[in-house]
Amino acid sequence: MGTQPYEHHGAGDPTAVRAALGLGLLAVGGWLLNTTRPWQKPGHALLLATGWTLSGALLVCGLVLLARCVRSVHGGPDPEHPGSGDRRPS
Repeated sequence: MGTQPYEHHGAGDPTAVRAALGLGLLAVGGWLLNTTRPWQKPGHALLLATGWTLSGALLVCGLVLLARCVRSVHGGPDPEHPGSGDRRPS
């Protein structure tokens, strides 16, 4: 028996929105970095510095969001069991 589209299926993956936001920030940061290339169209130094700083901040924030999502999905060390996330052979 198939499920009806109006049935409640519970909450989705909580990391999906953060991962999508991280990918979006990476895309916007990469696009902005690509559009502020000084070797193709020299511009004012303040405008270039602002564009590069903004794109760098977007890229770093996107990477942090994605890294947190990957860590929450694939698990990290528990605060209660500090050695549980260690993958090195003993």
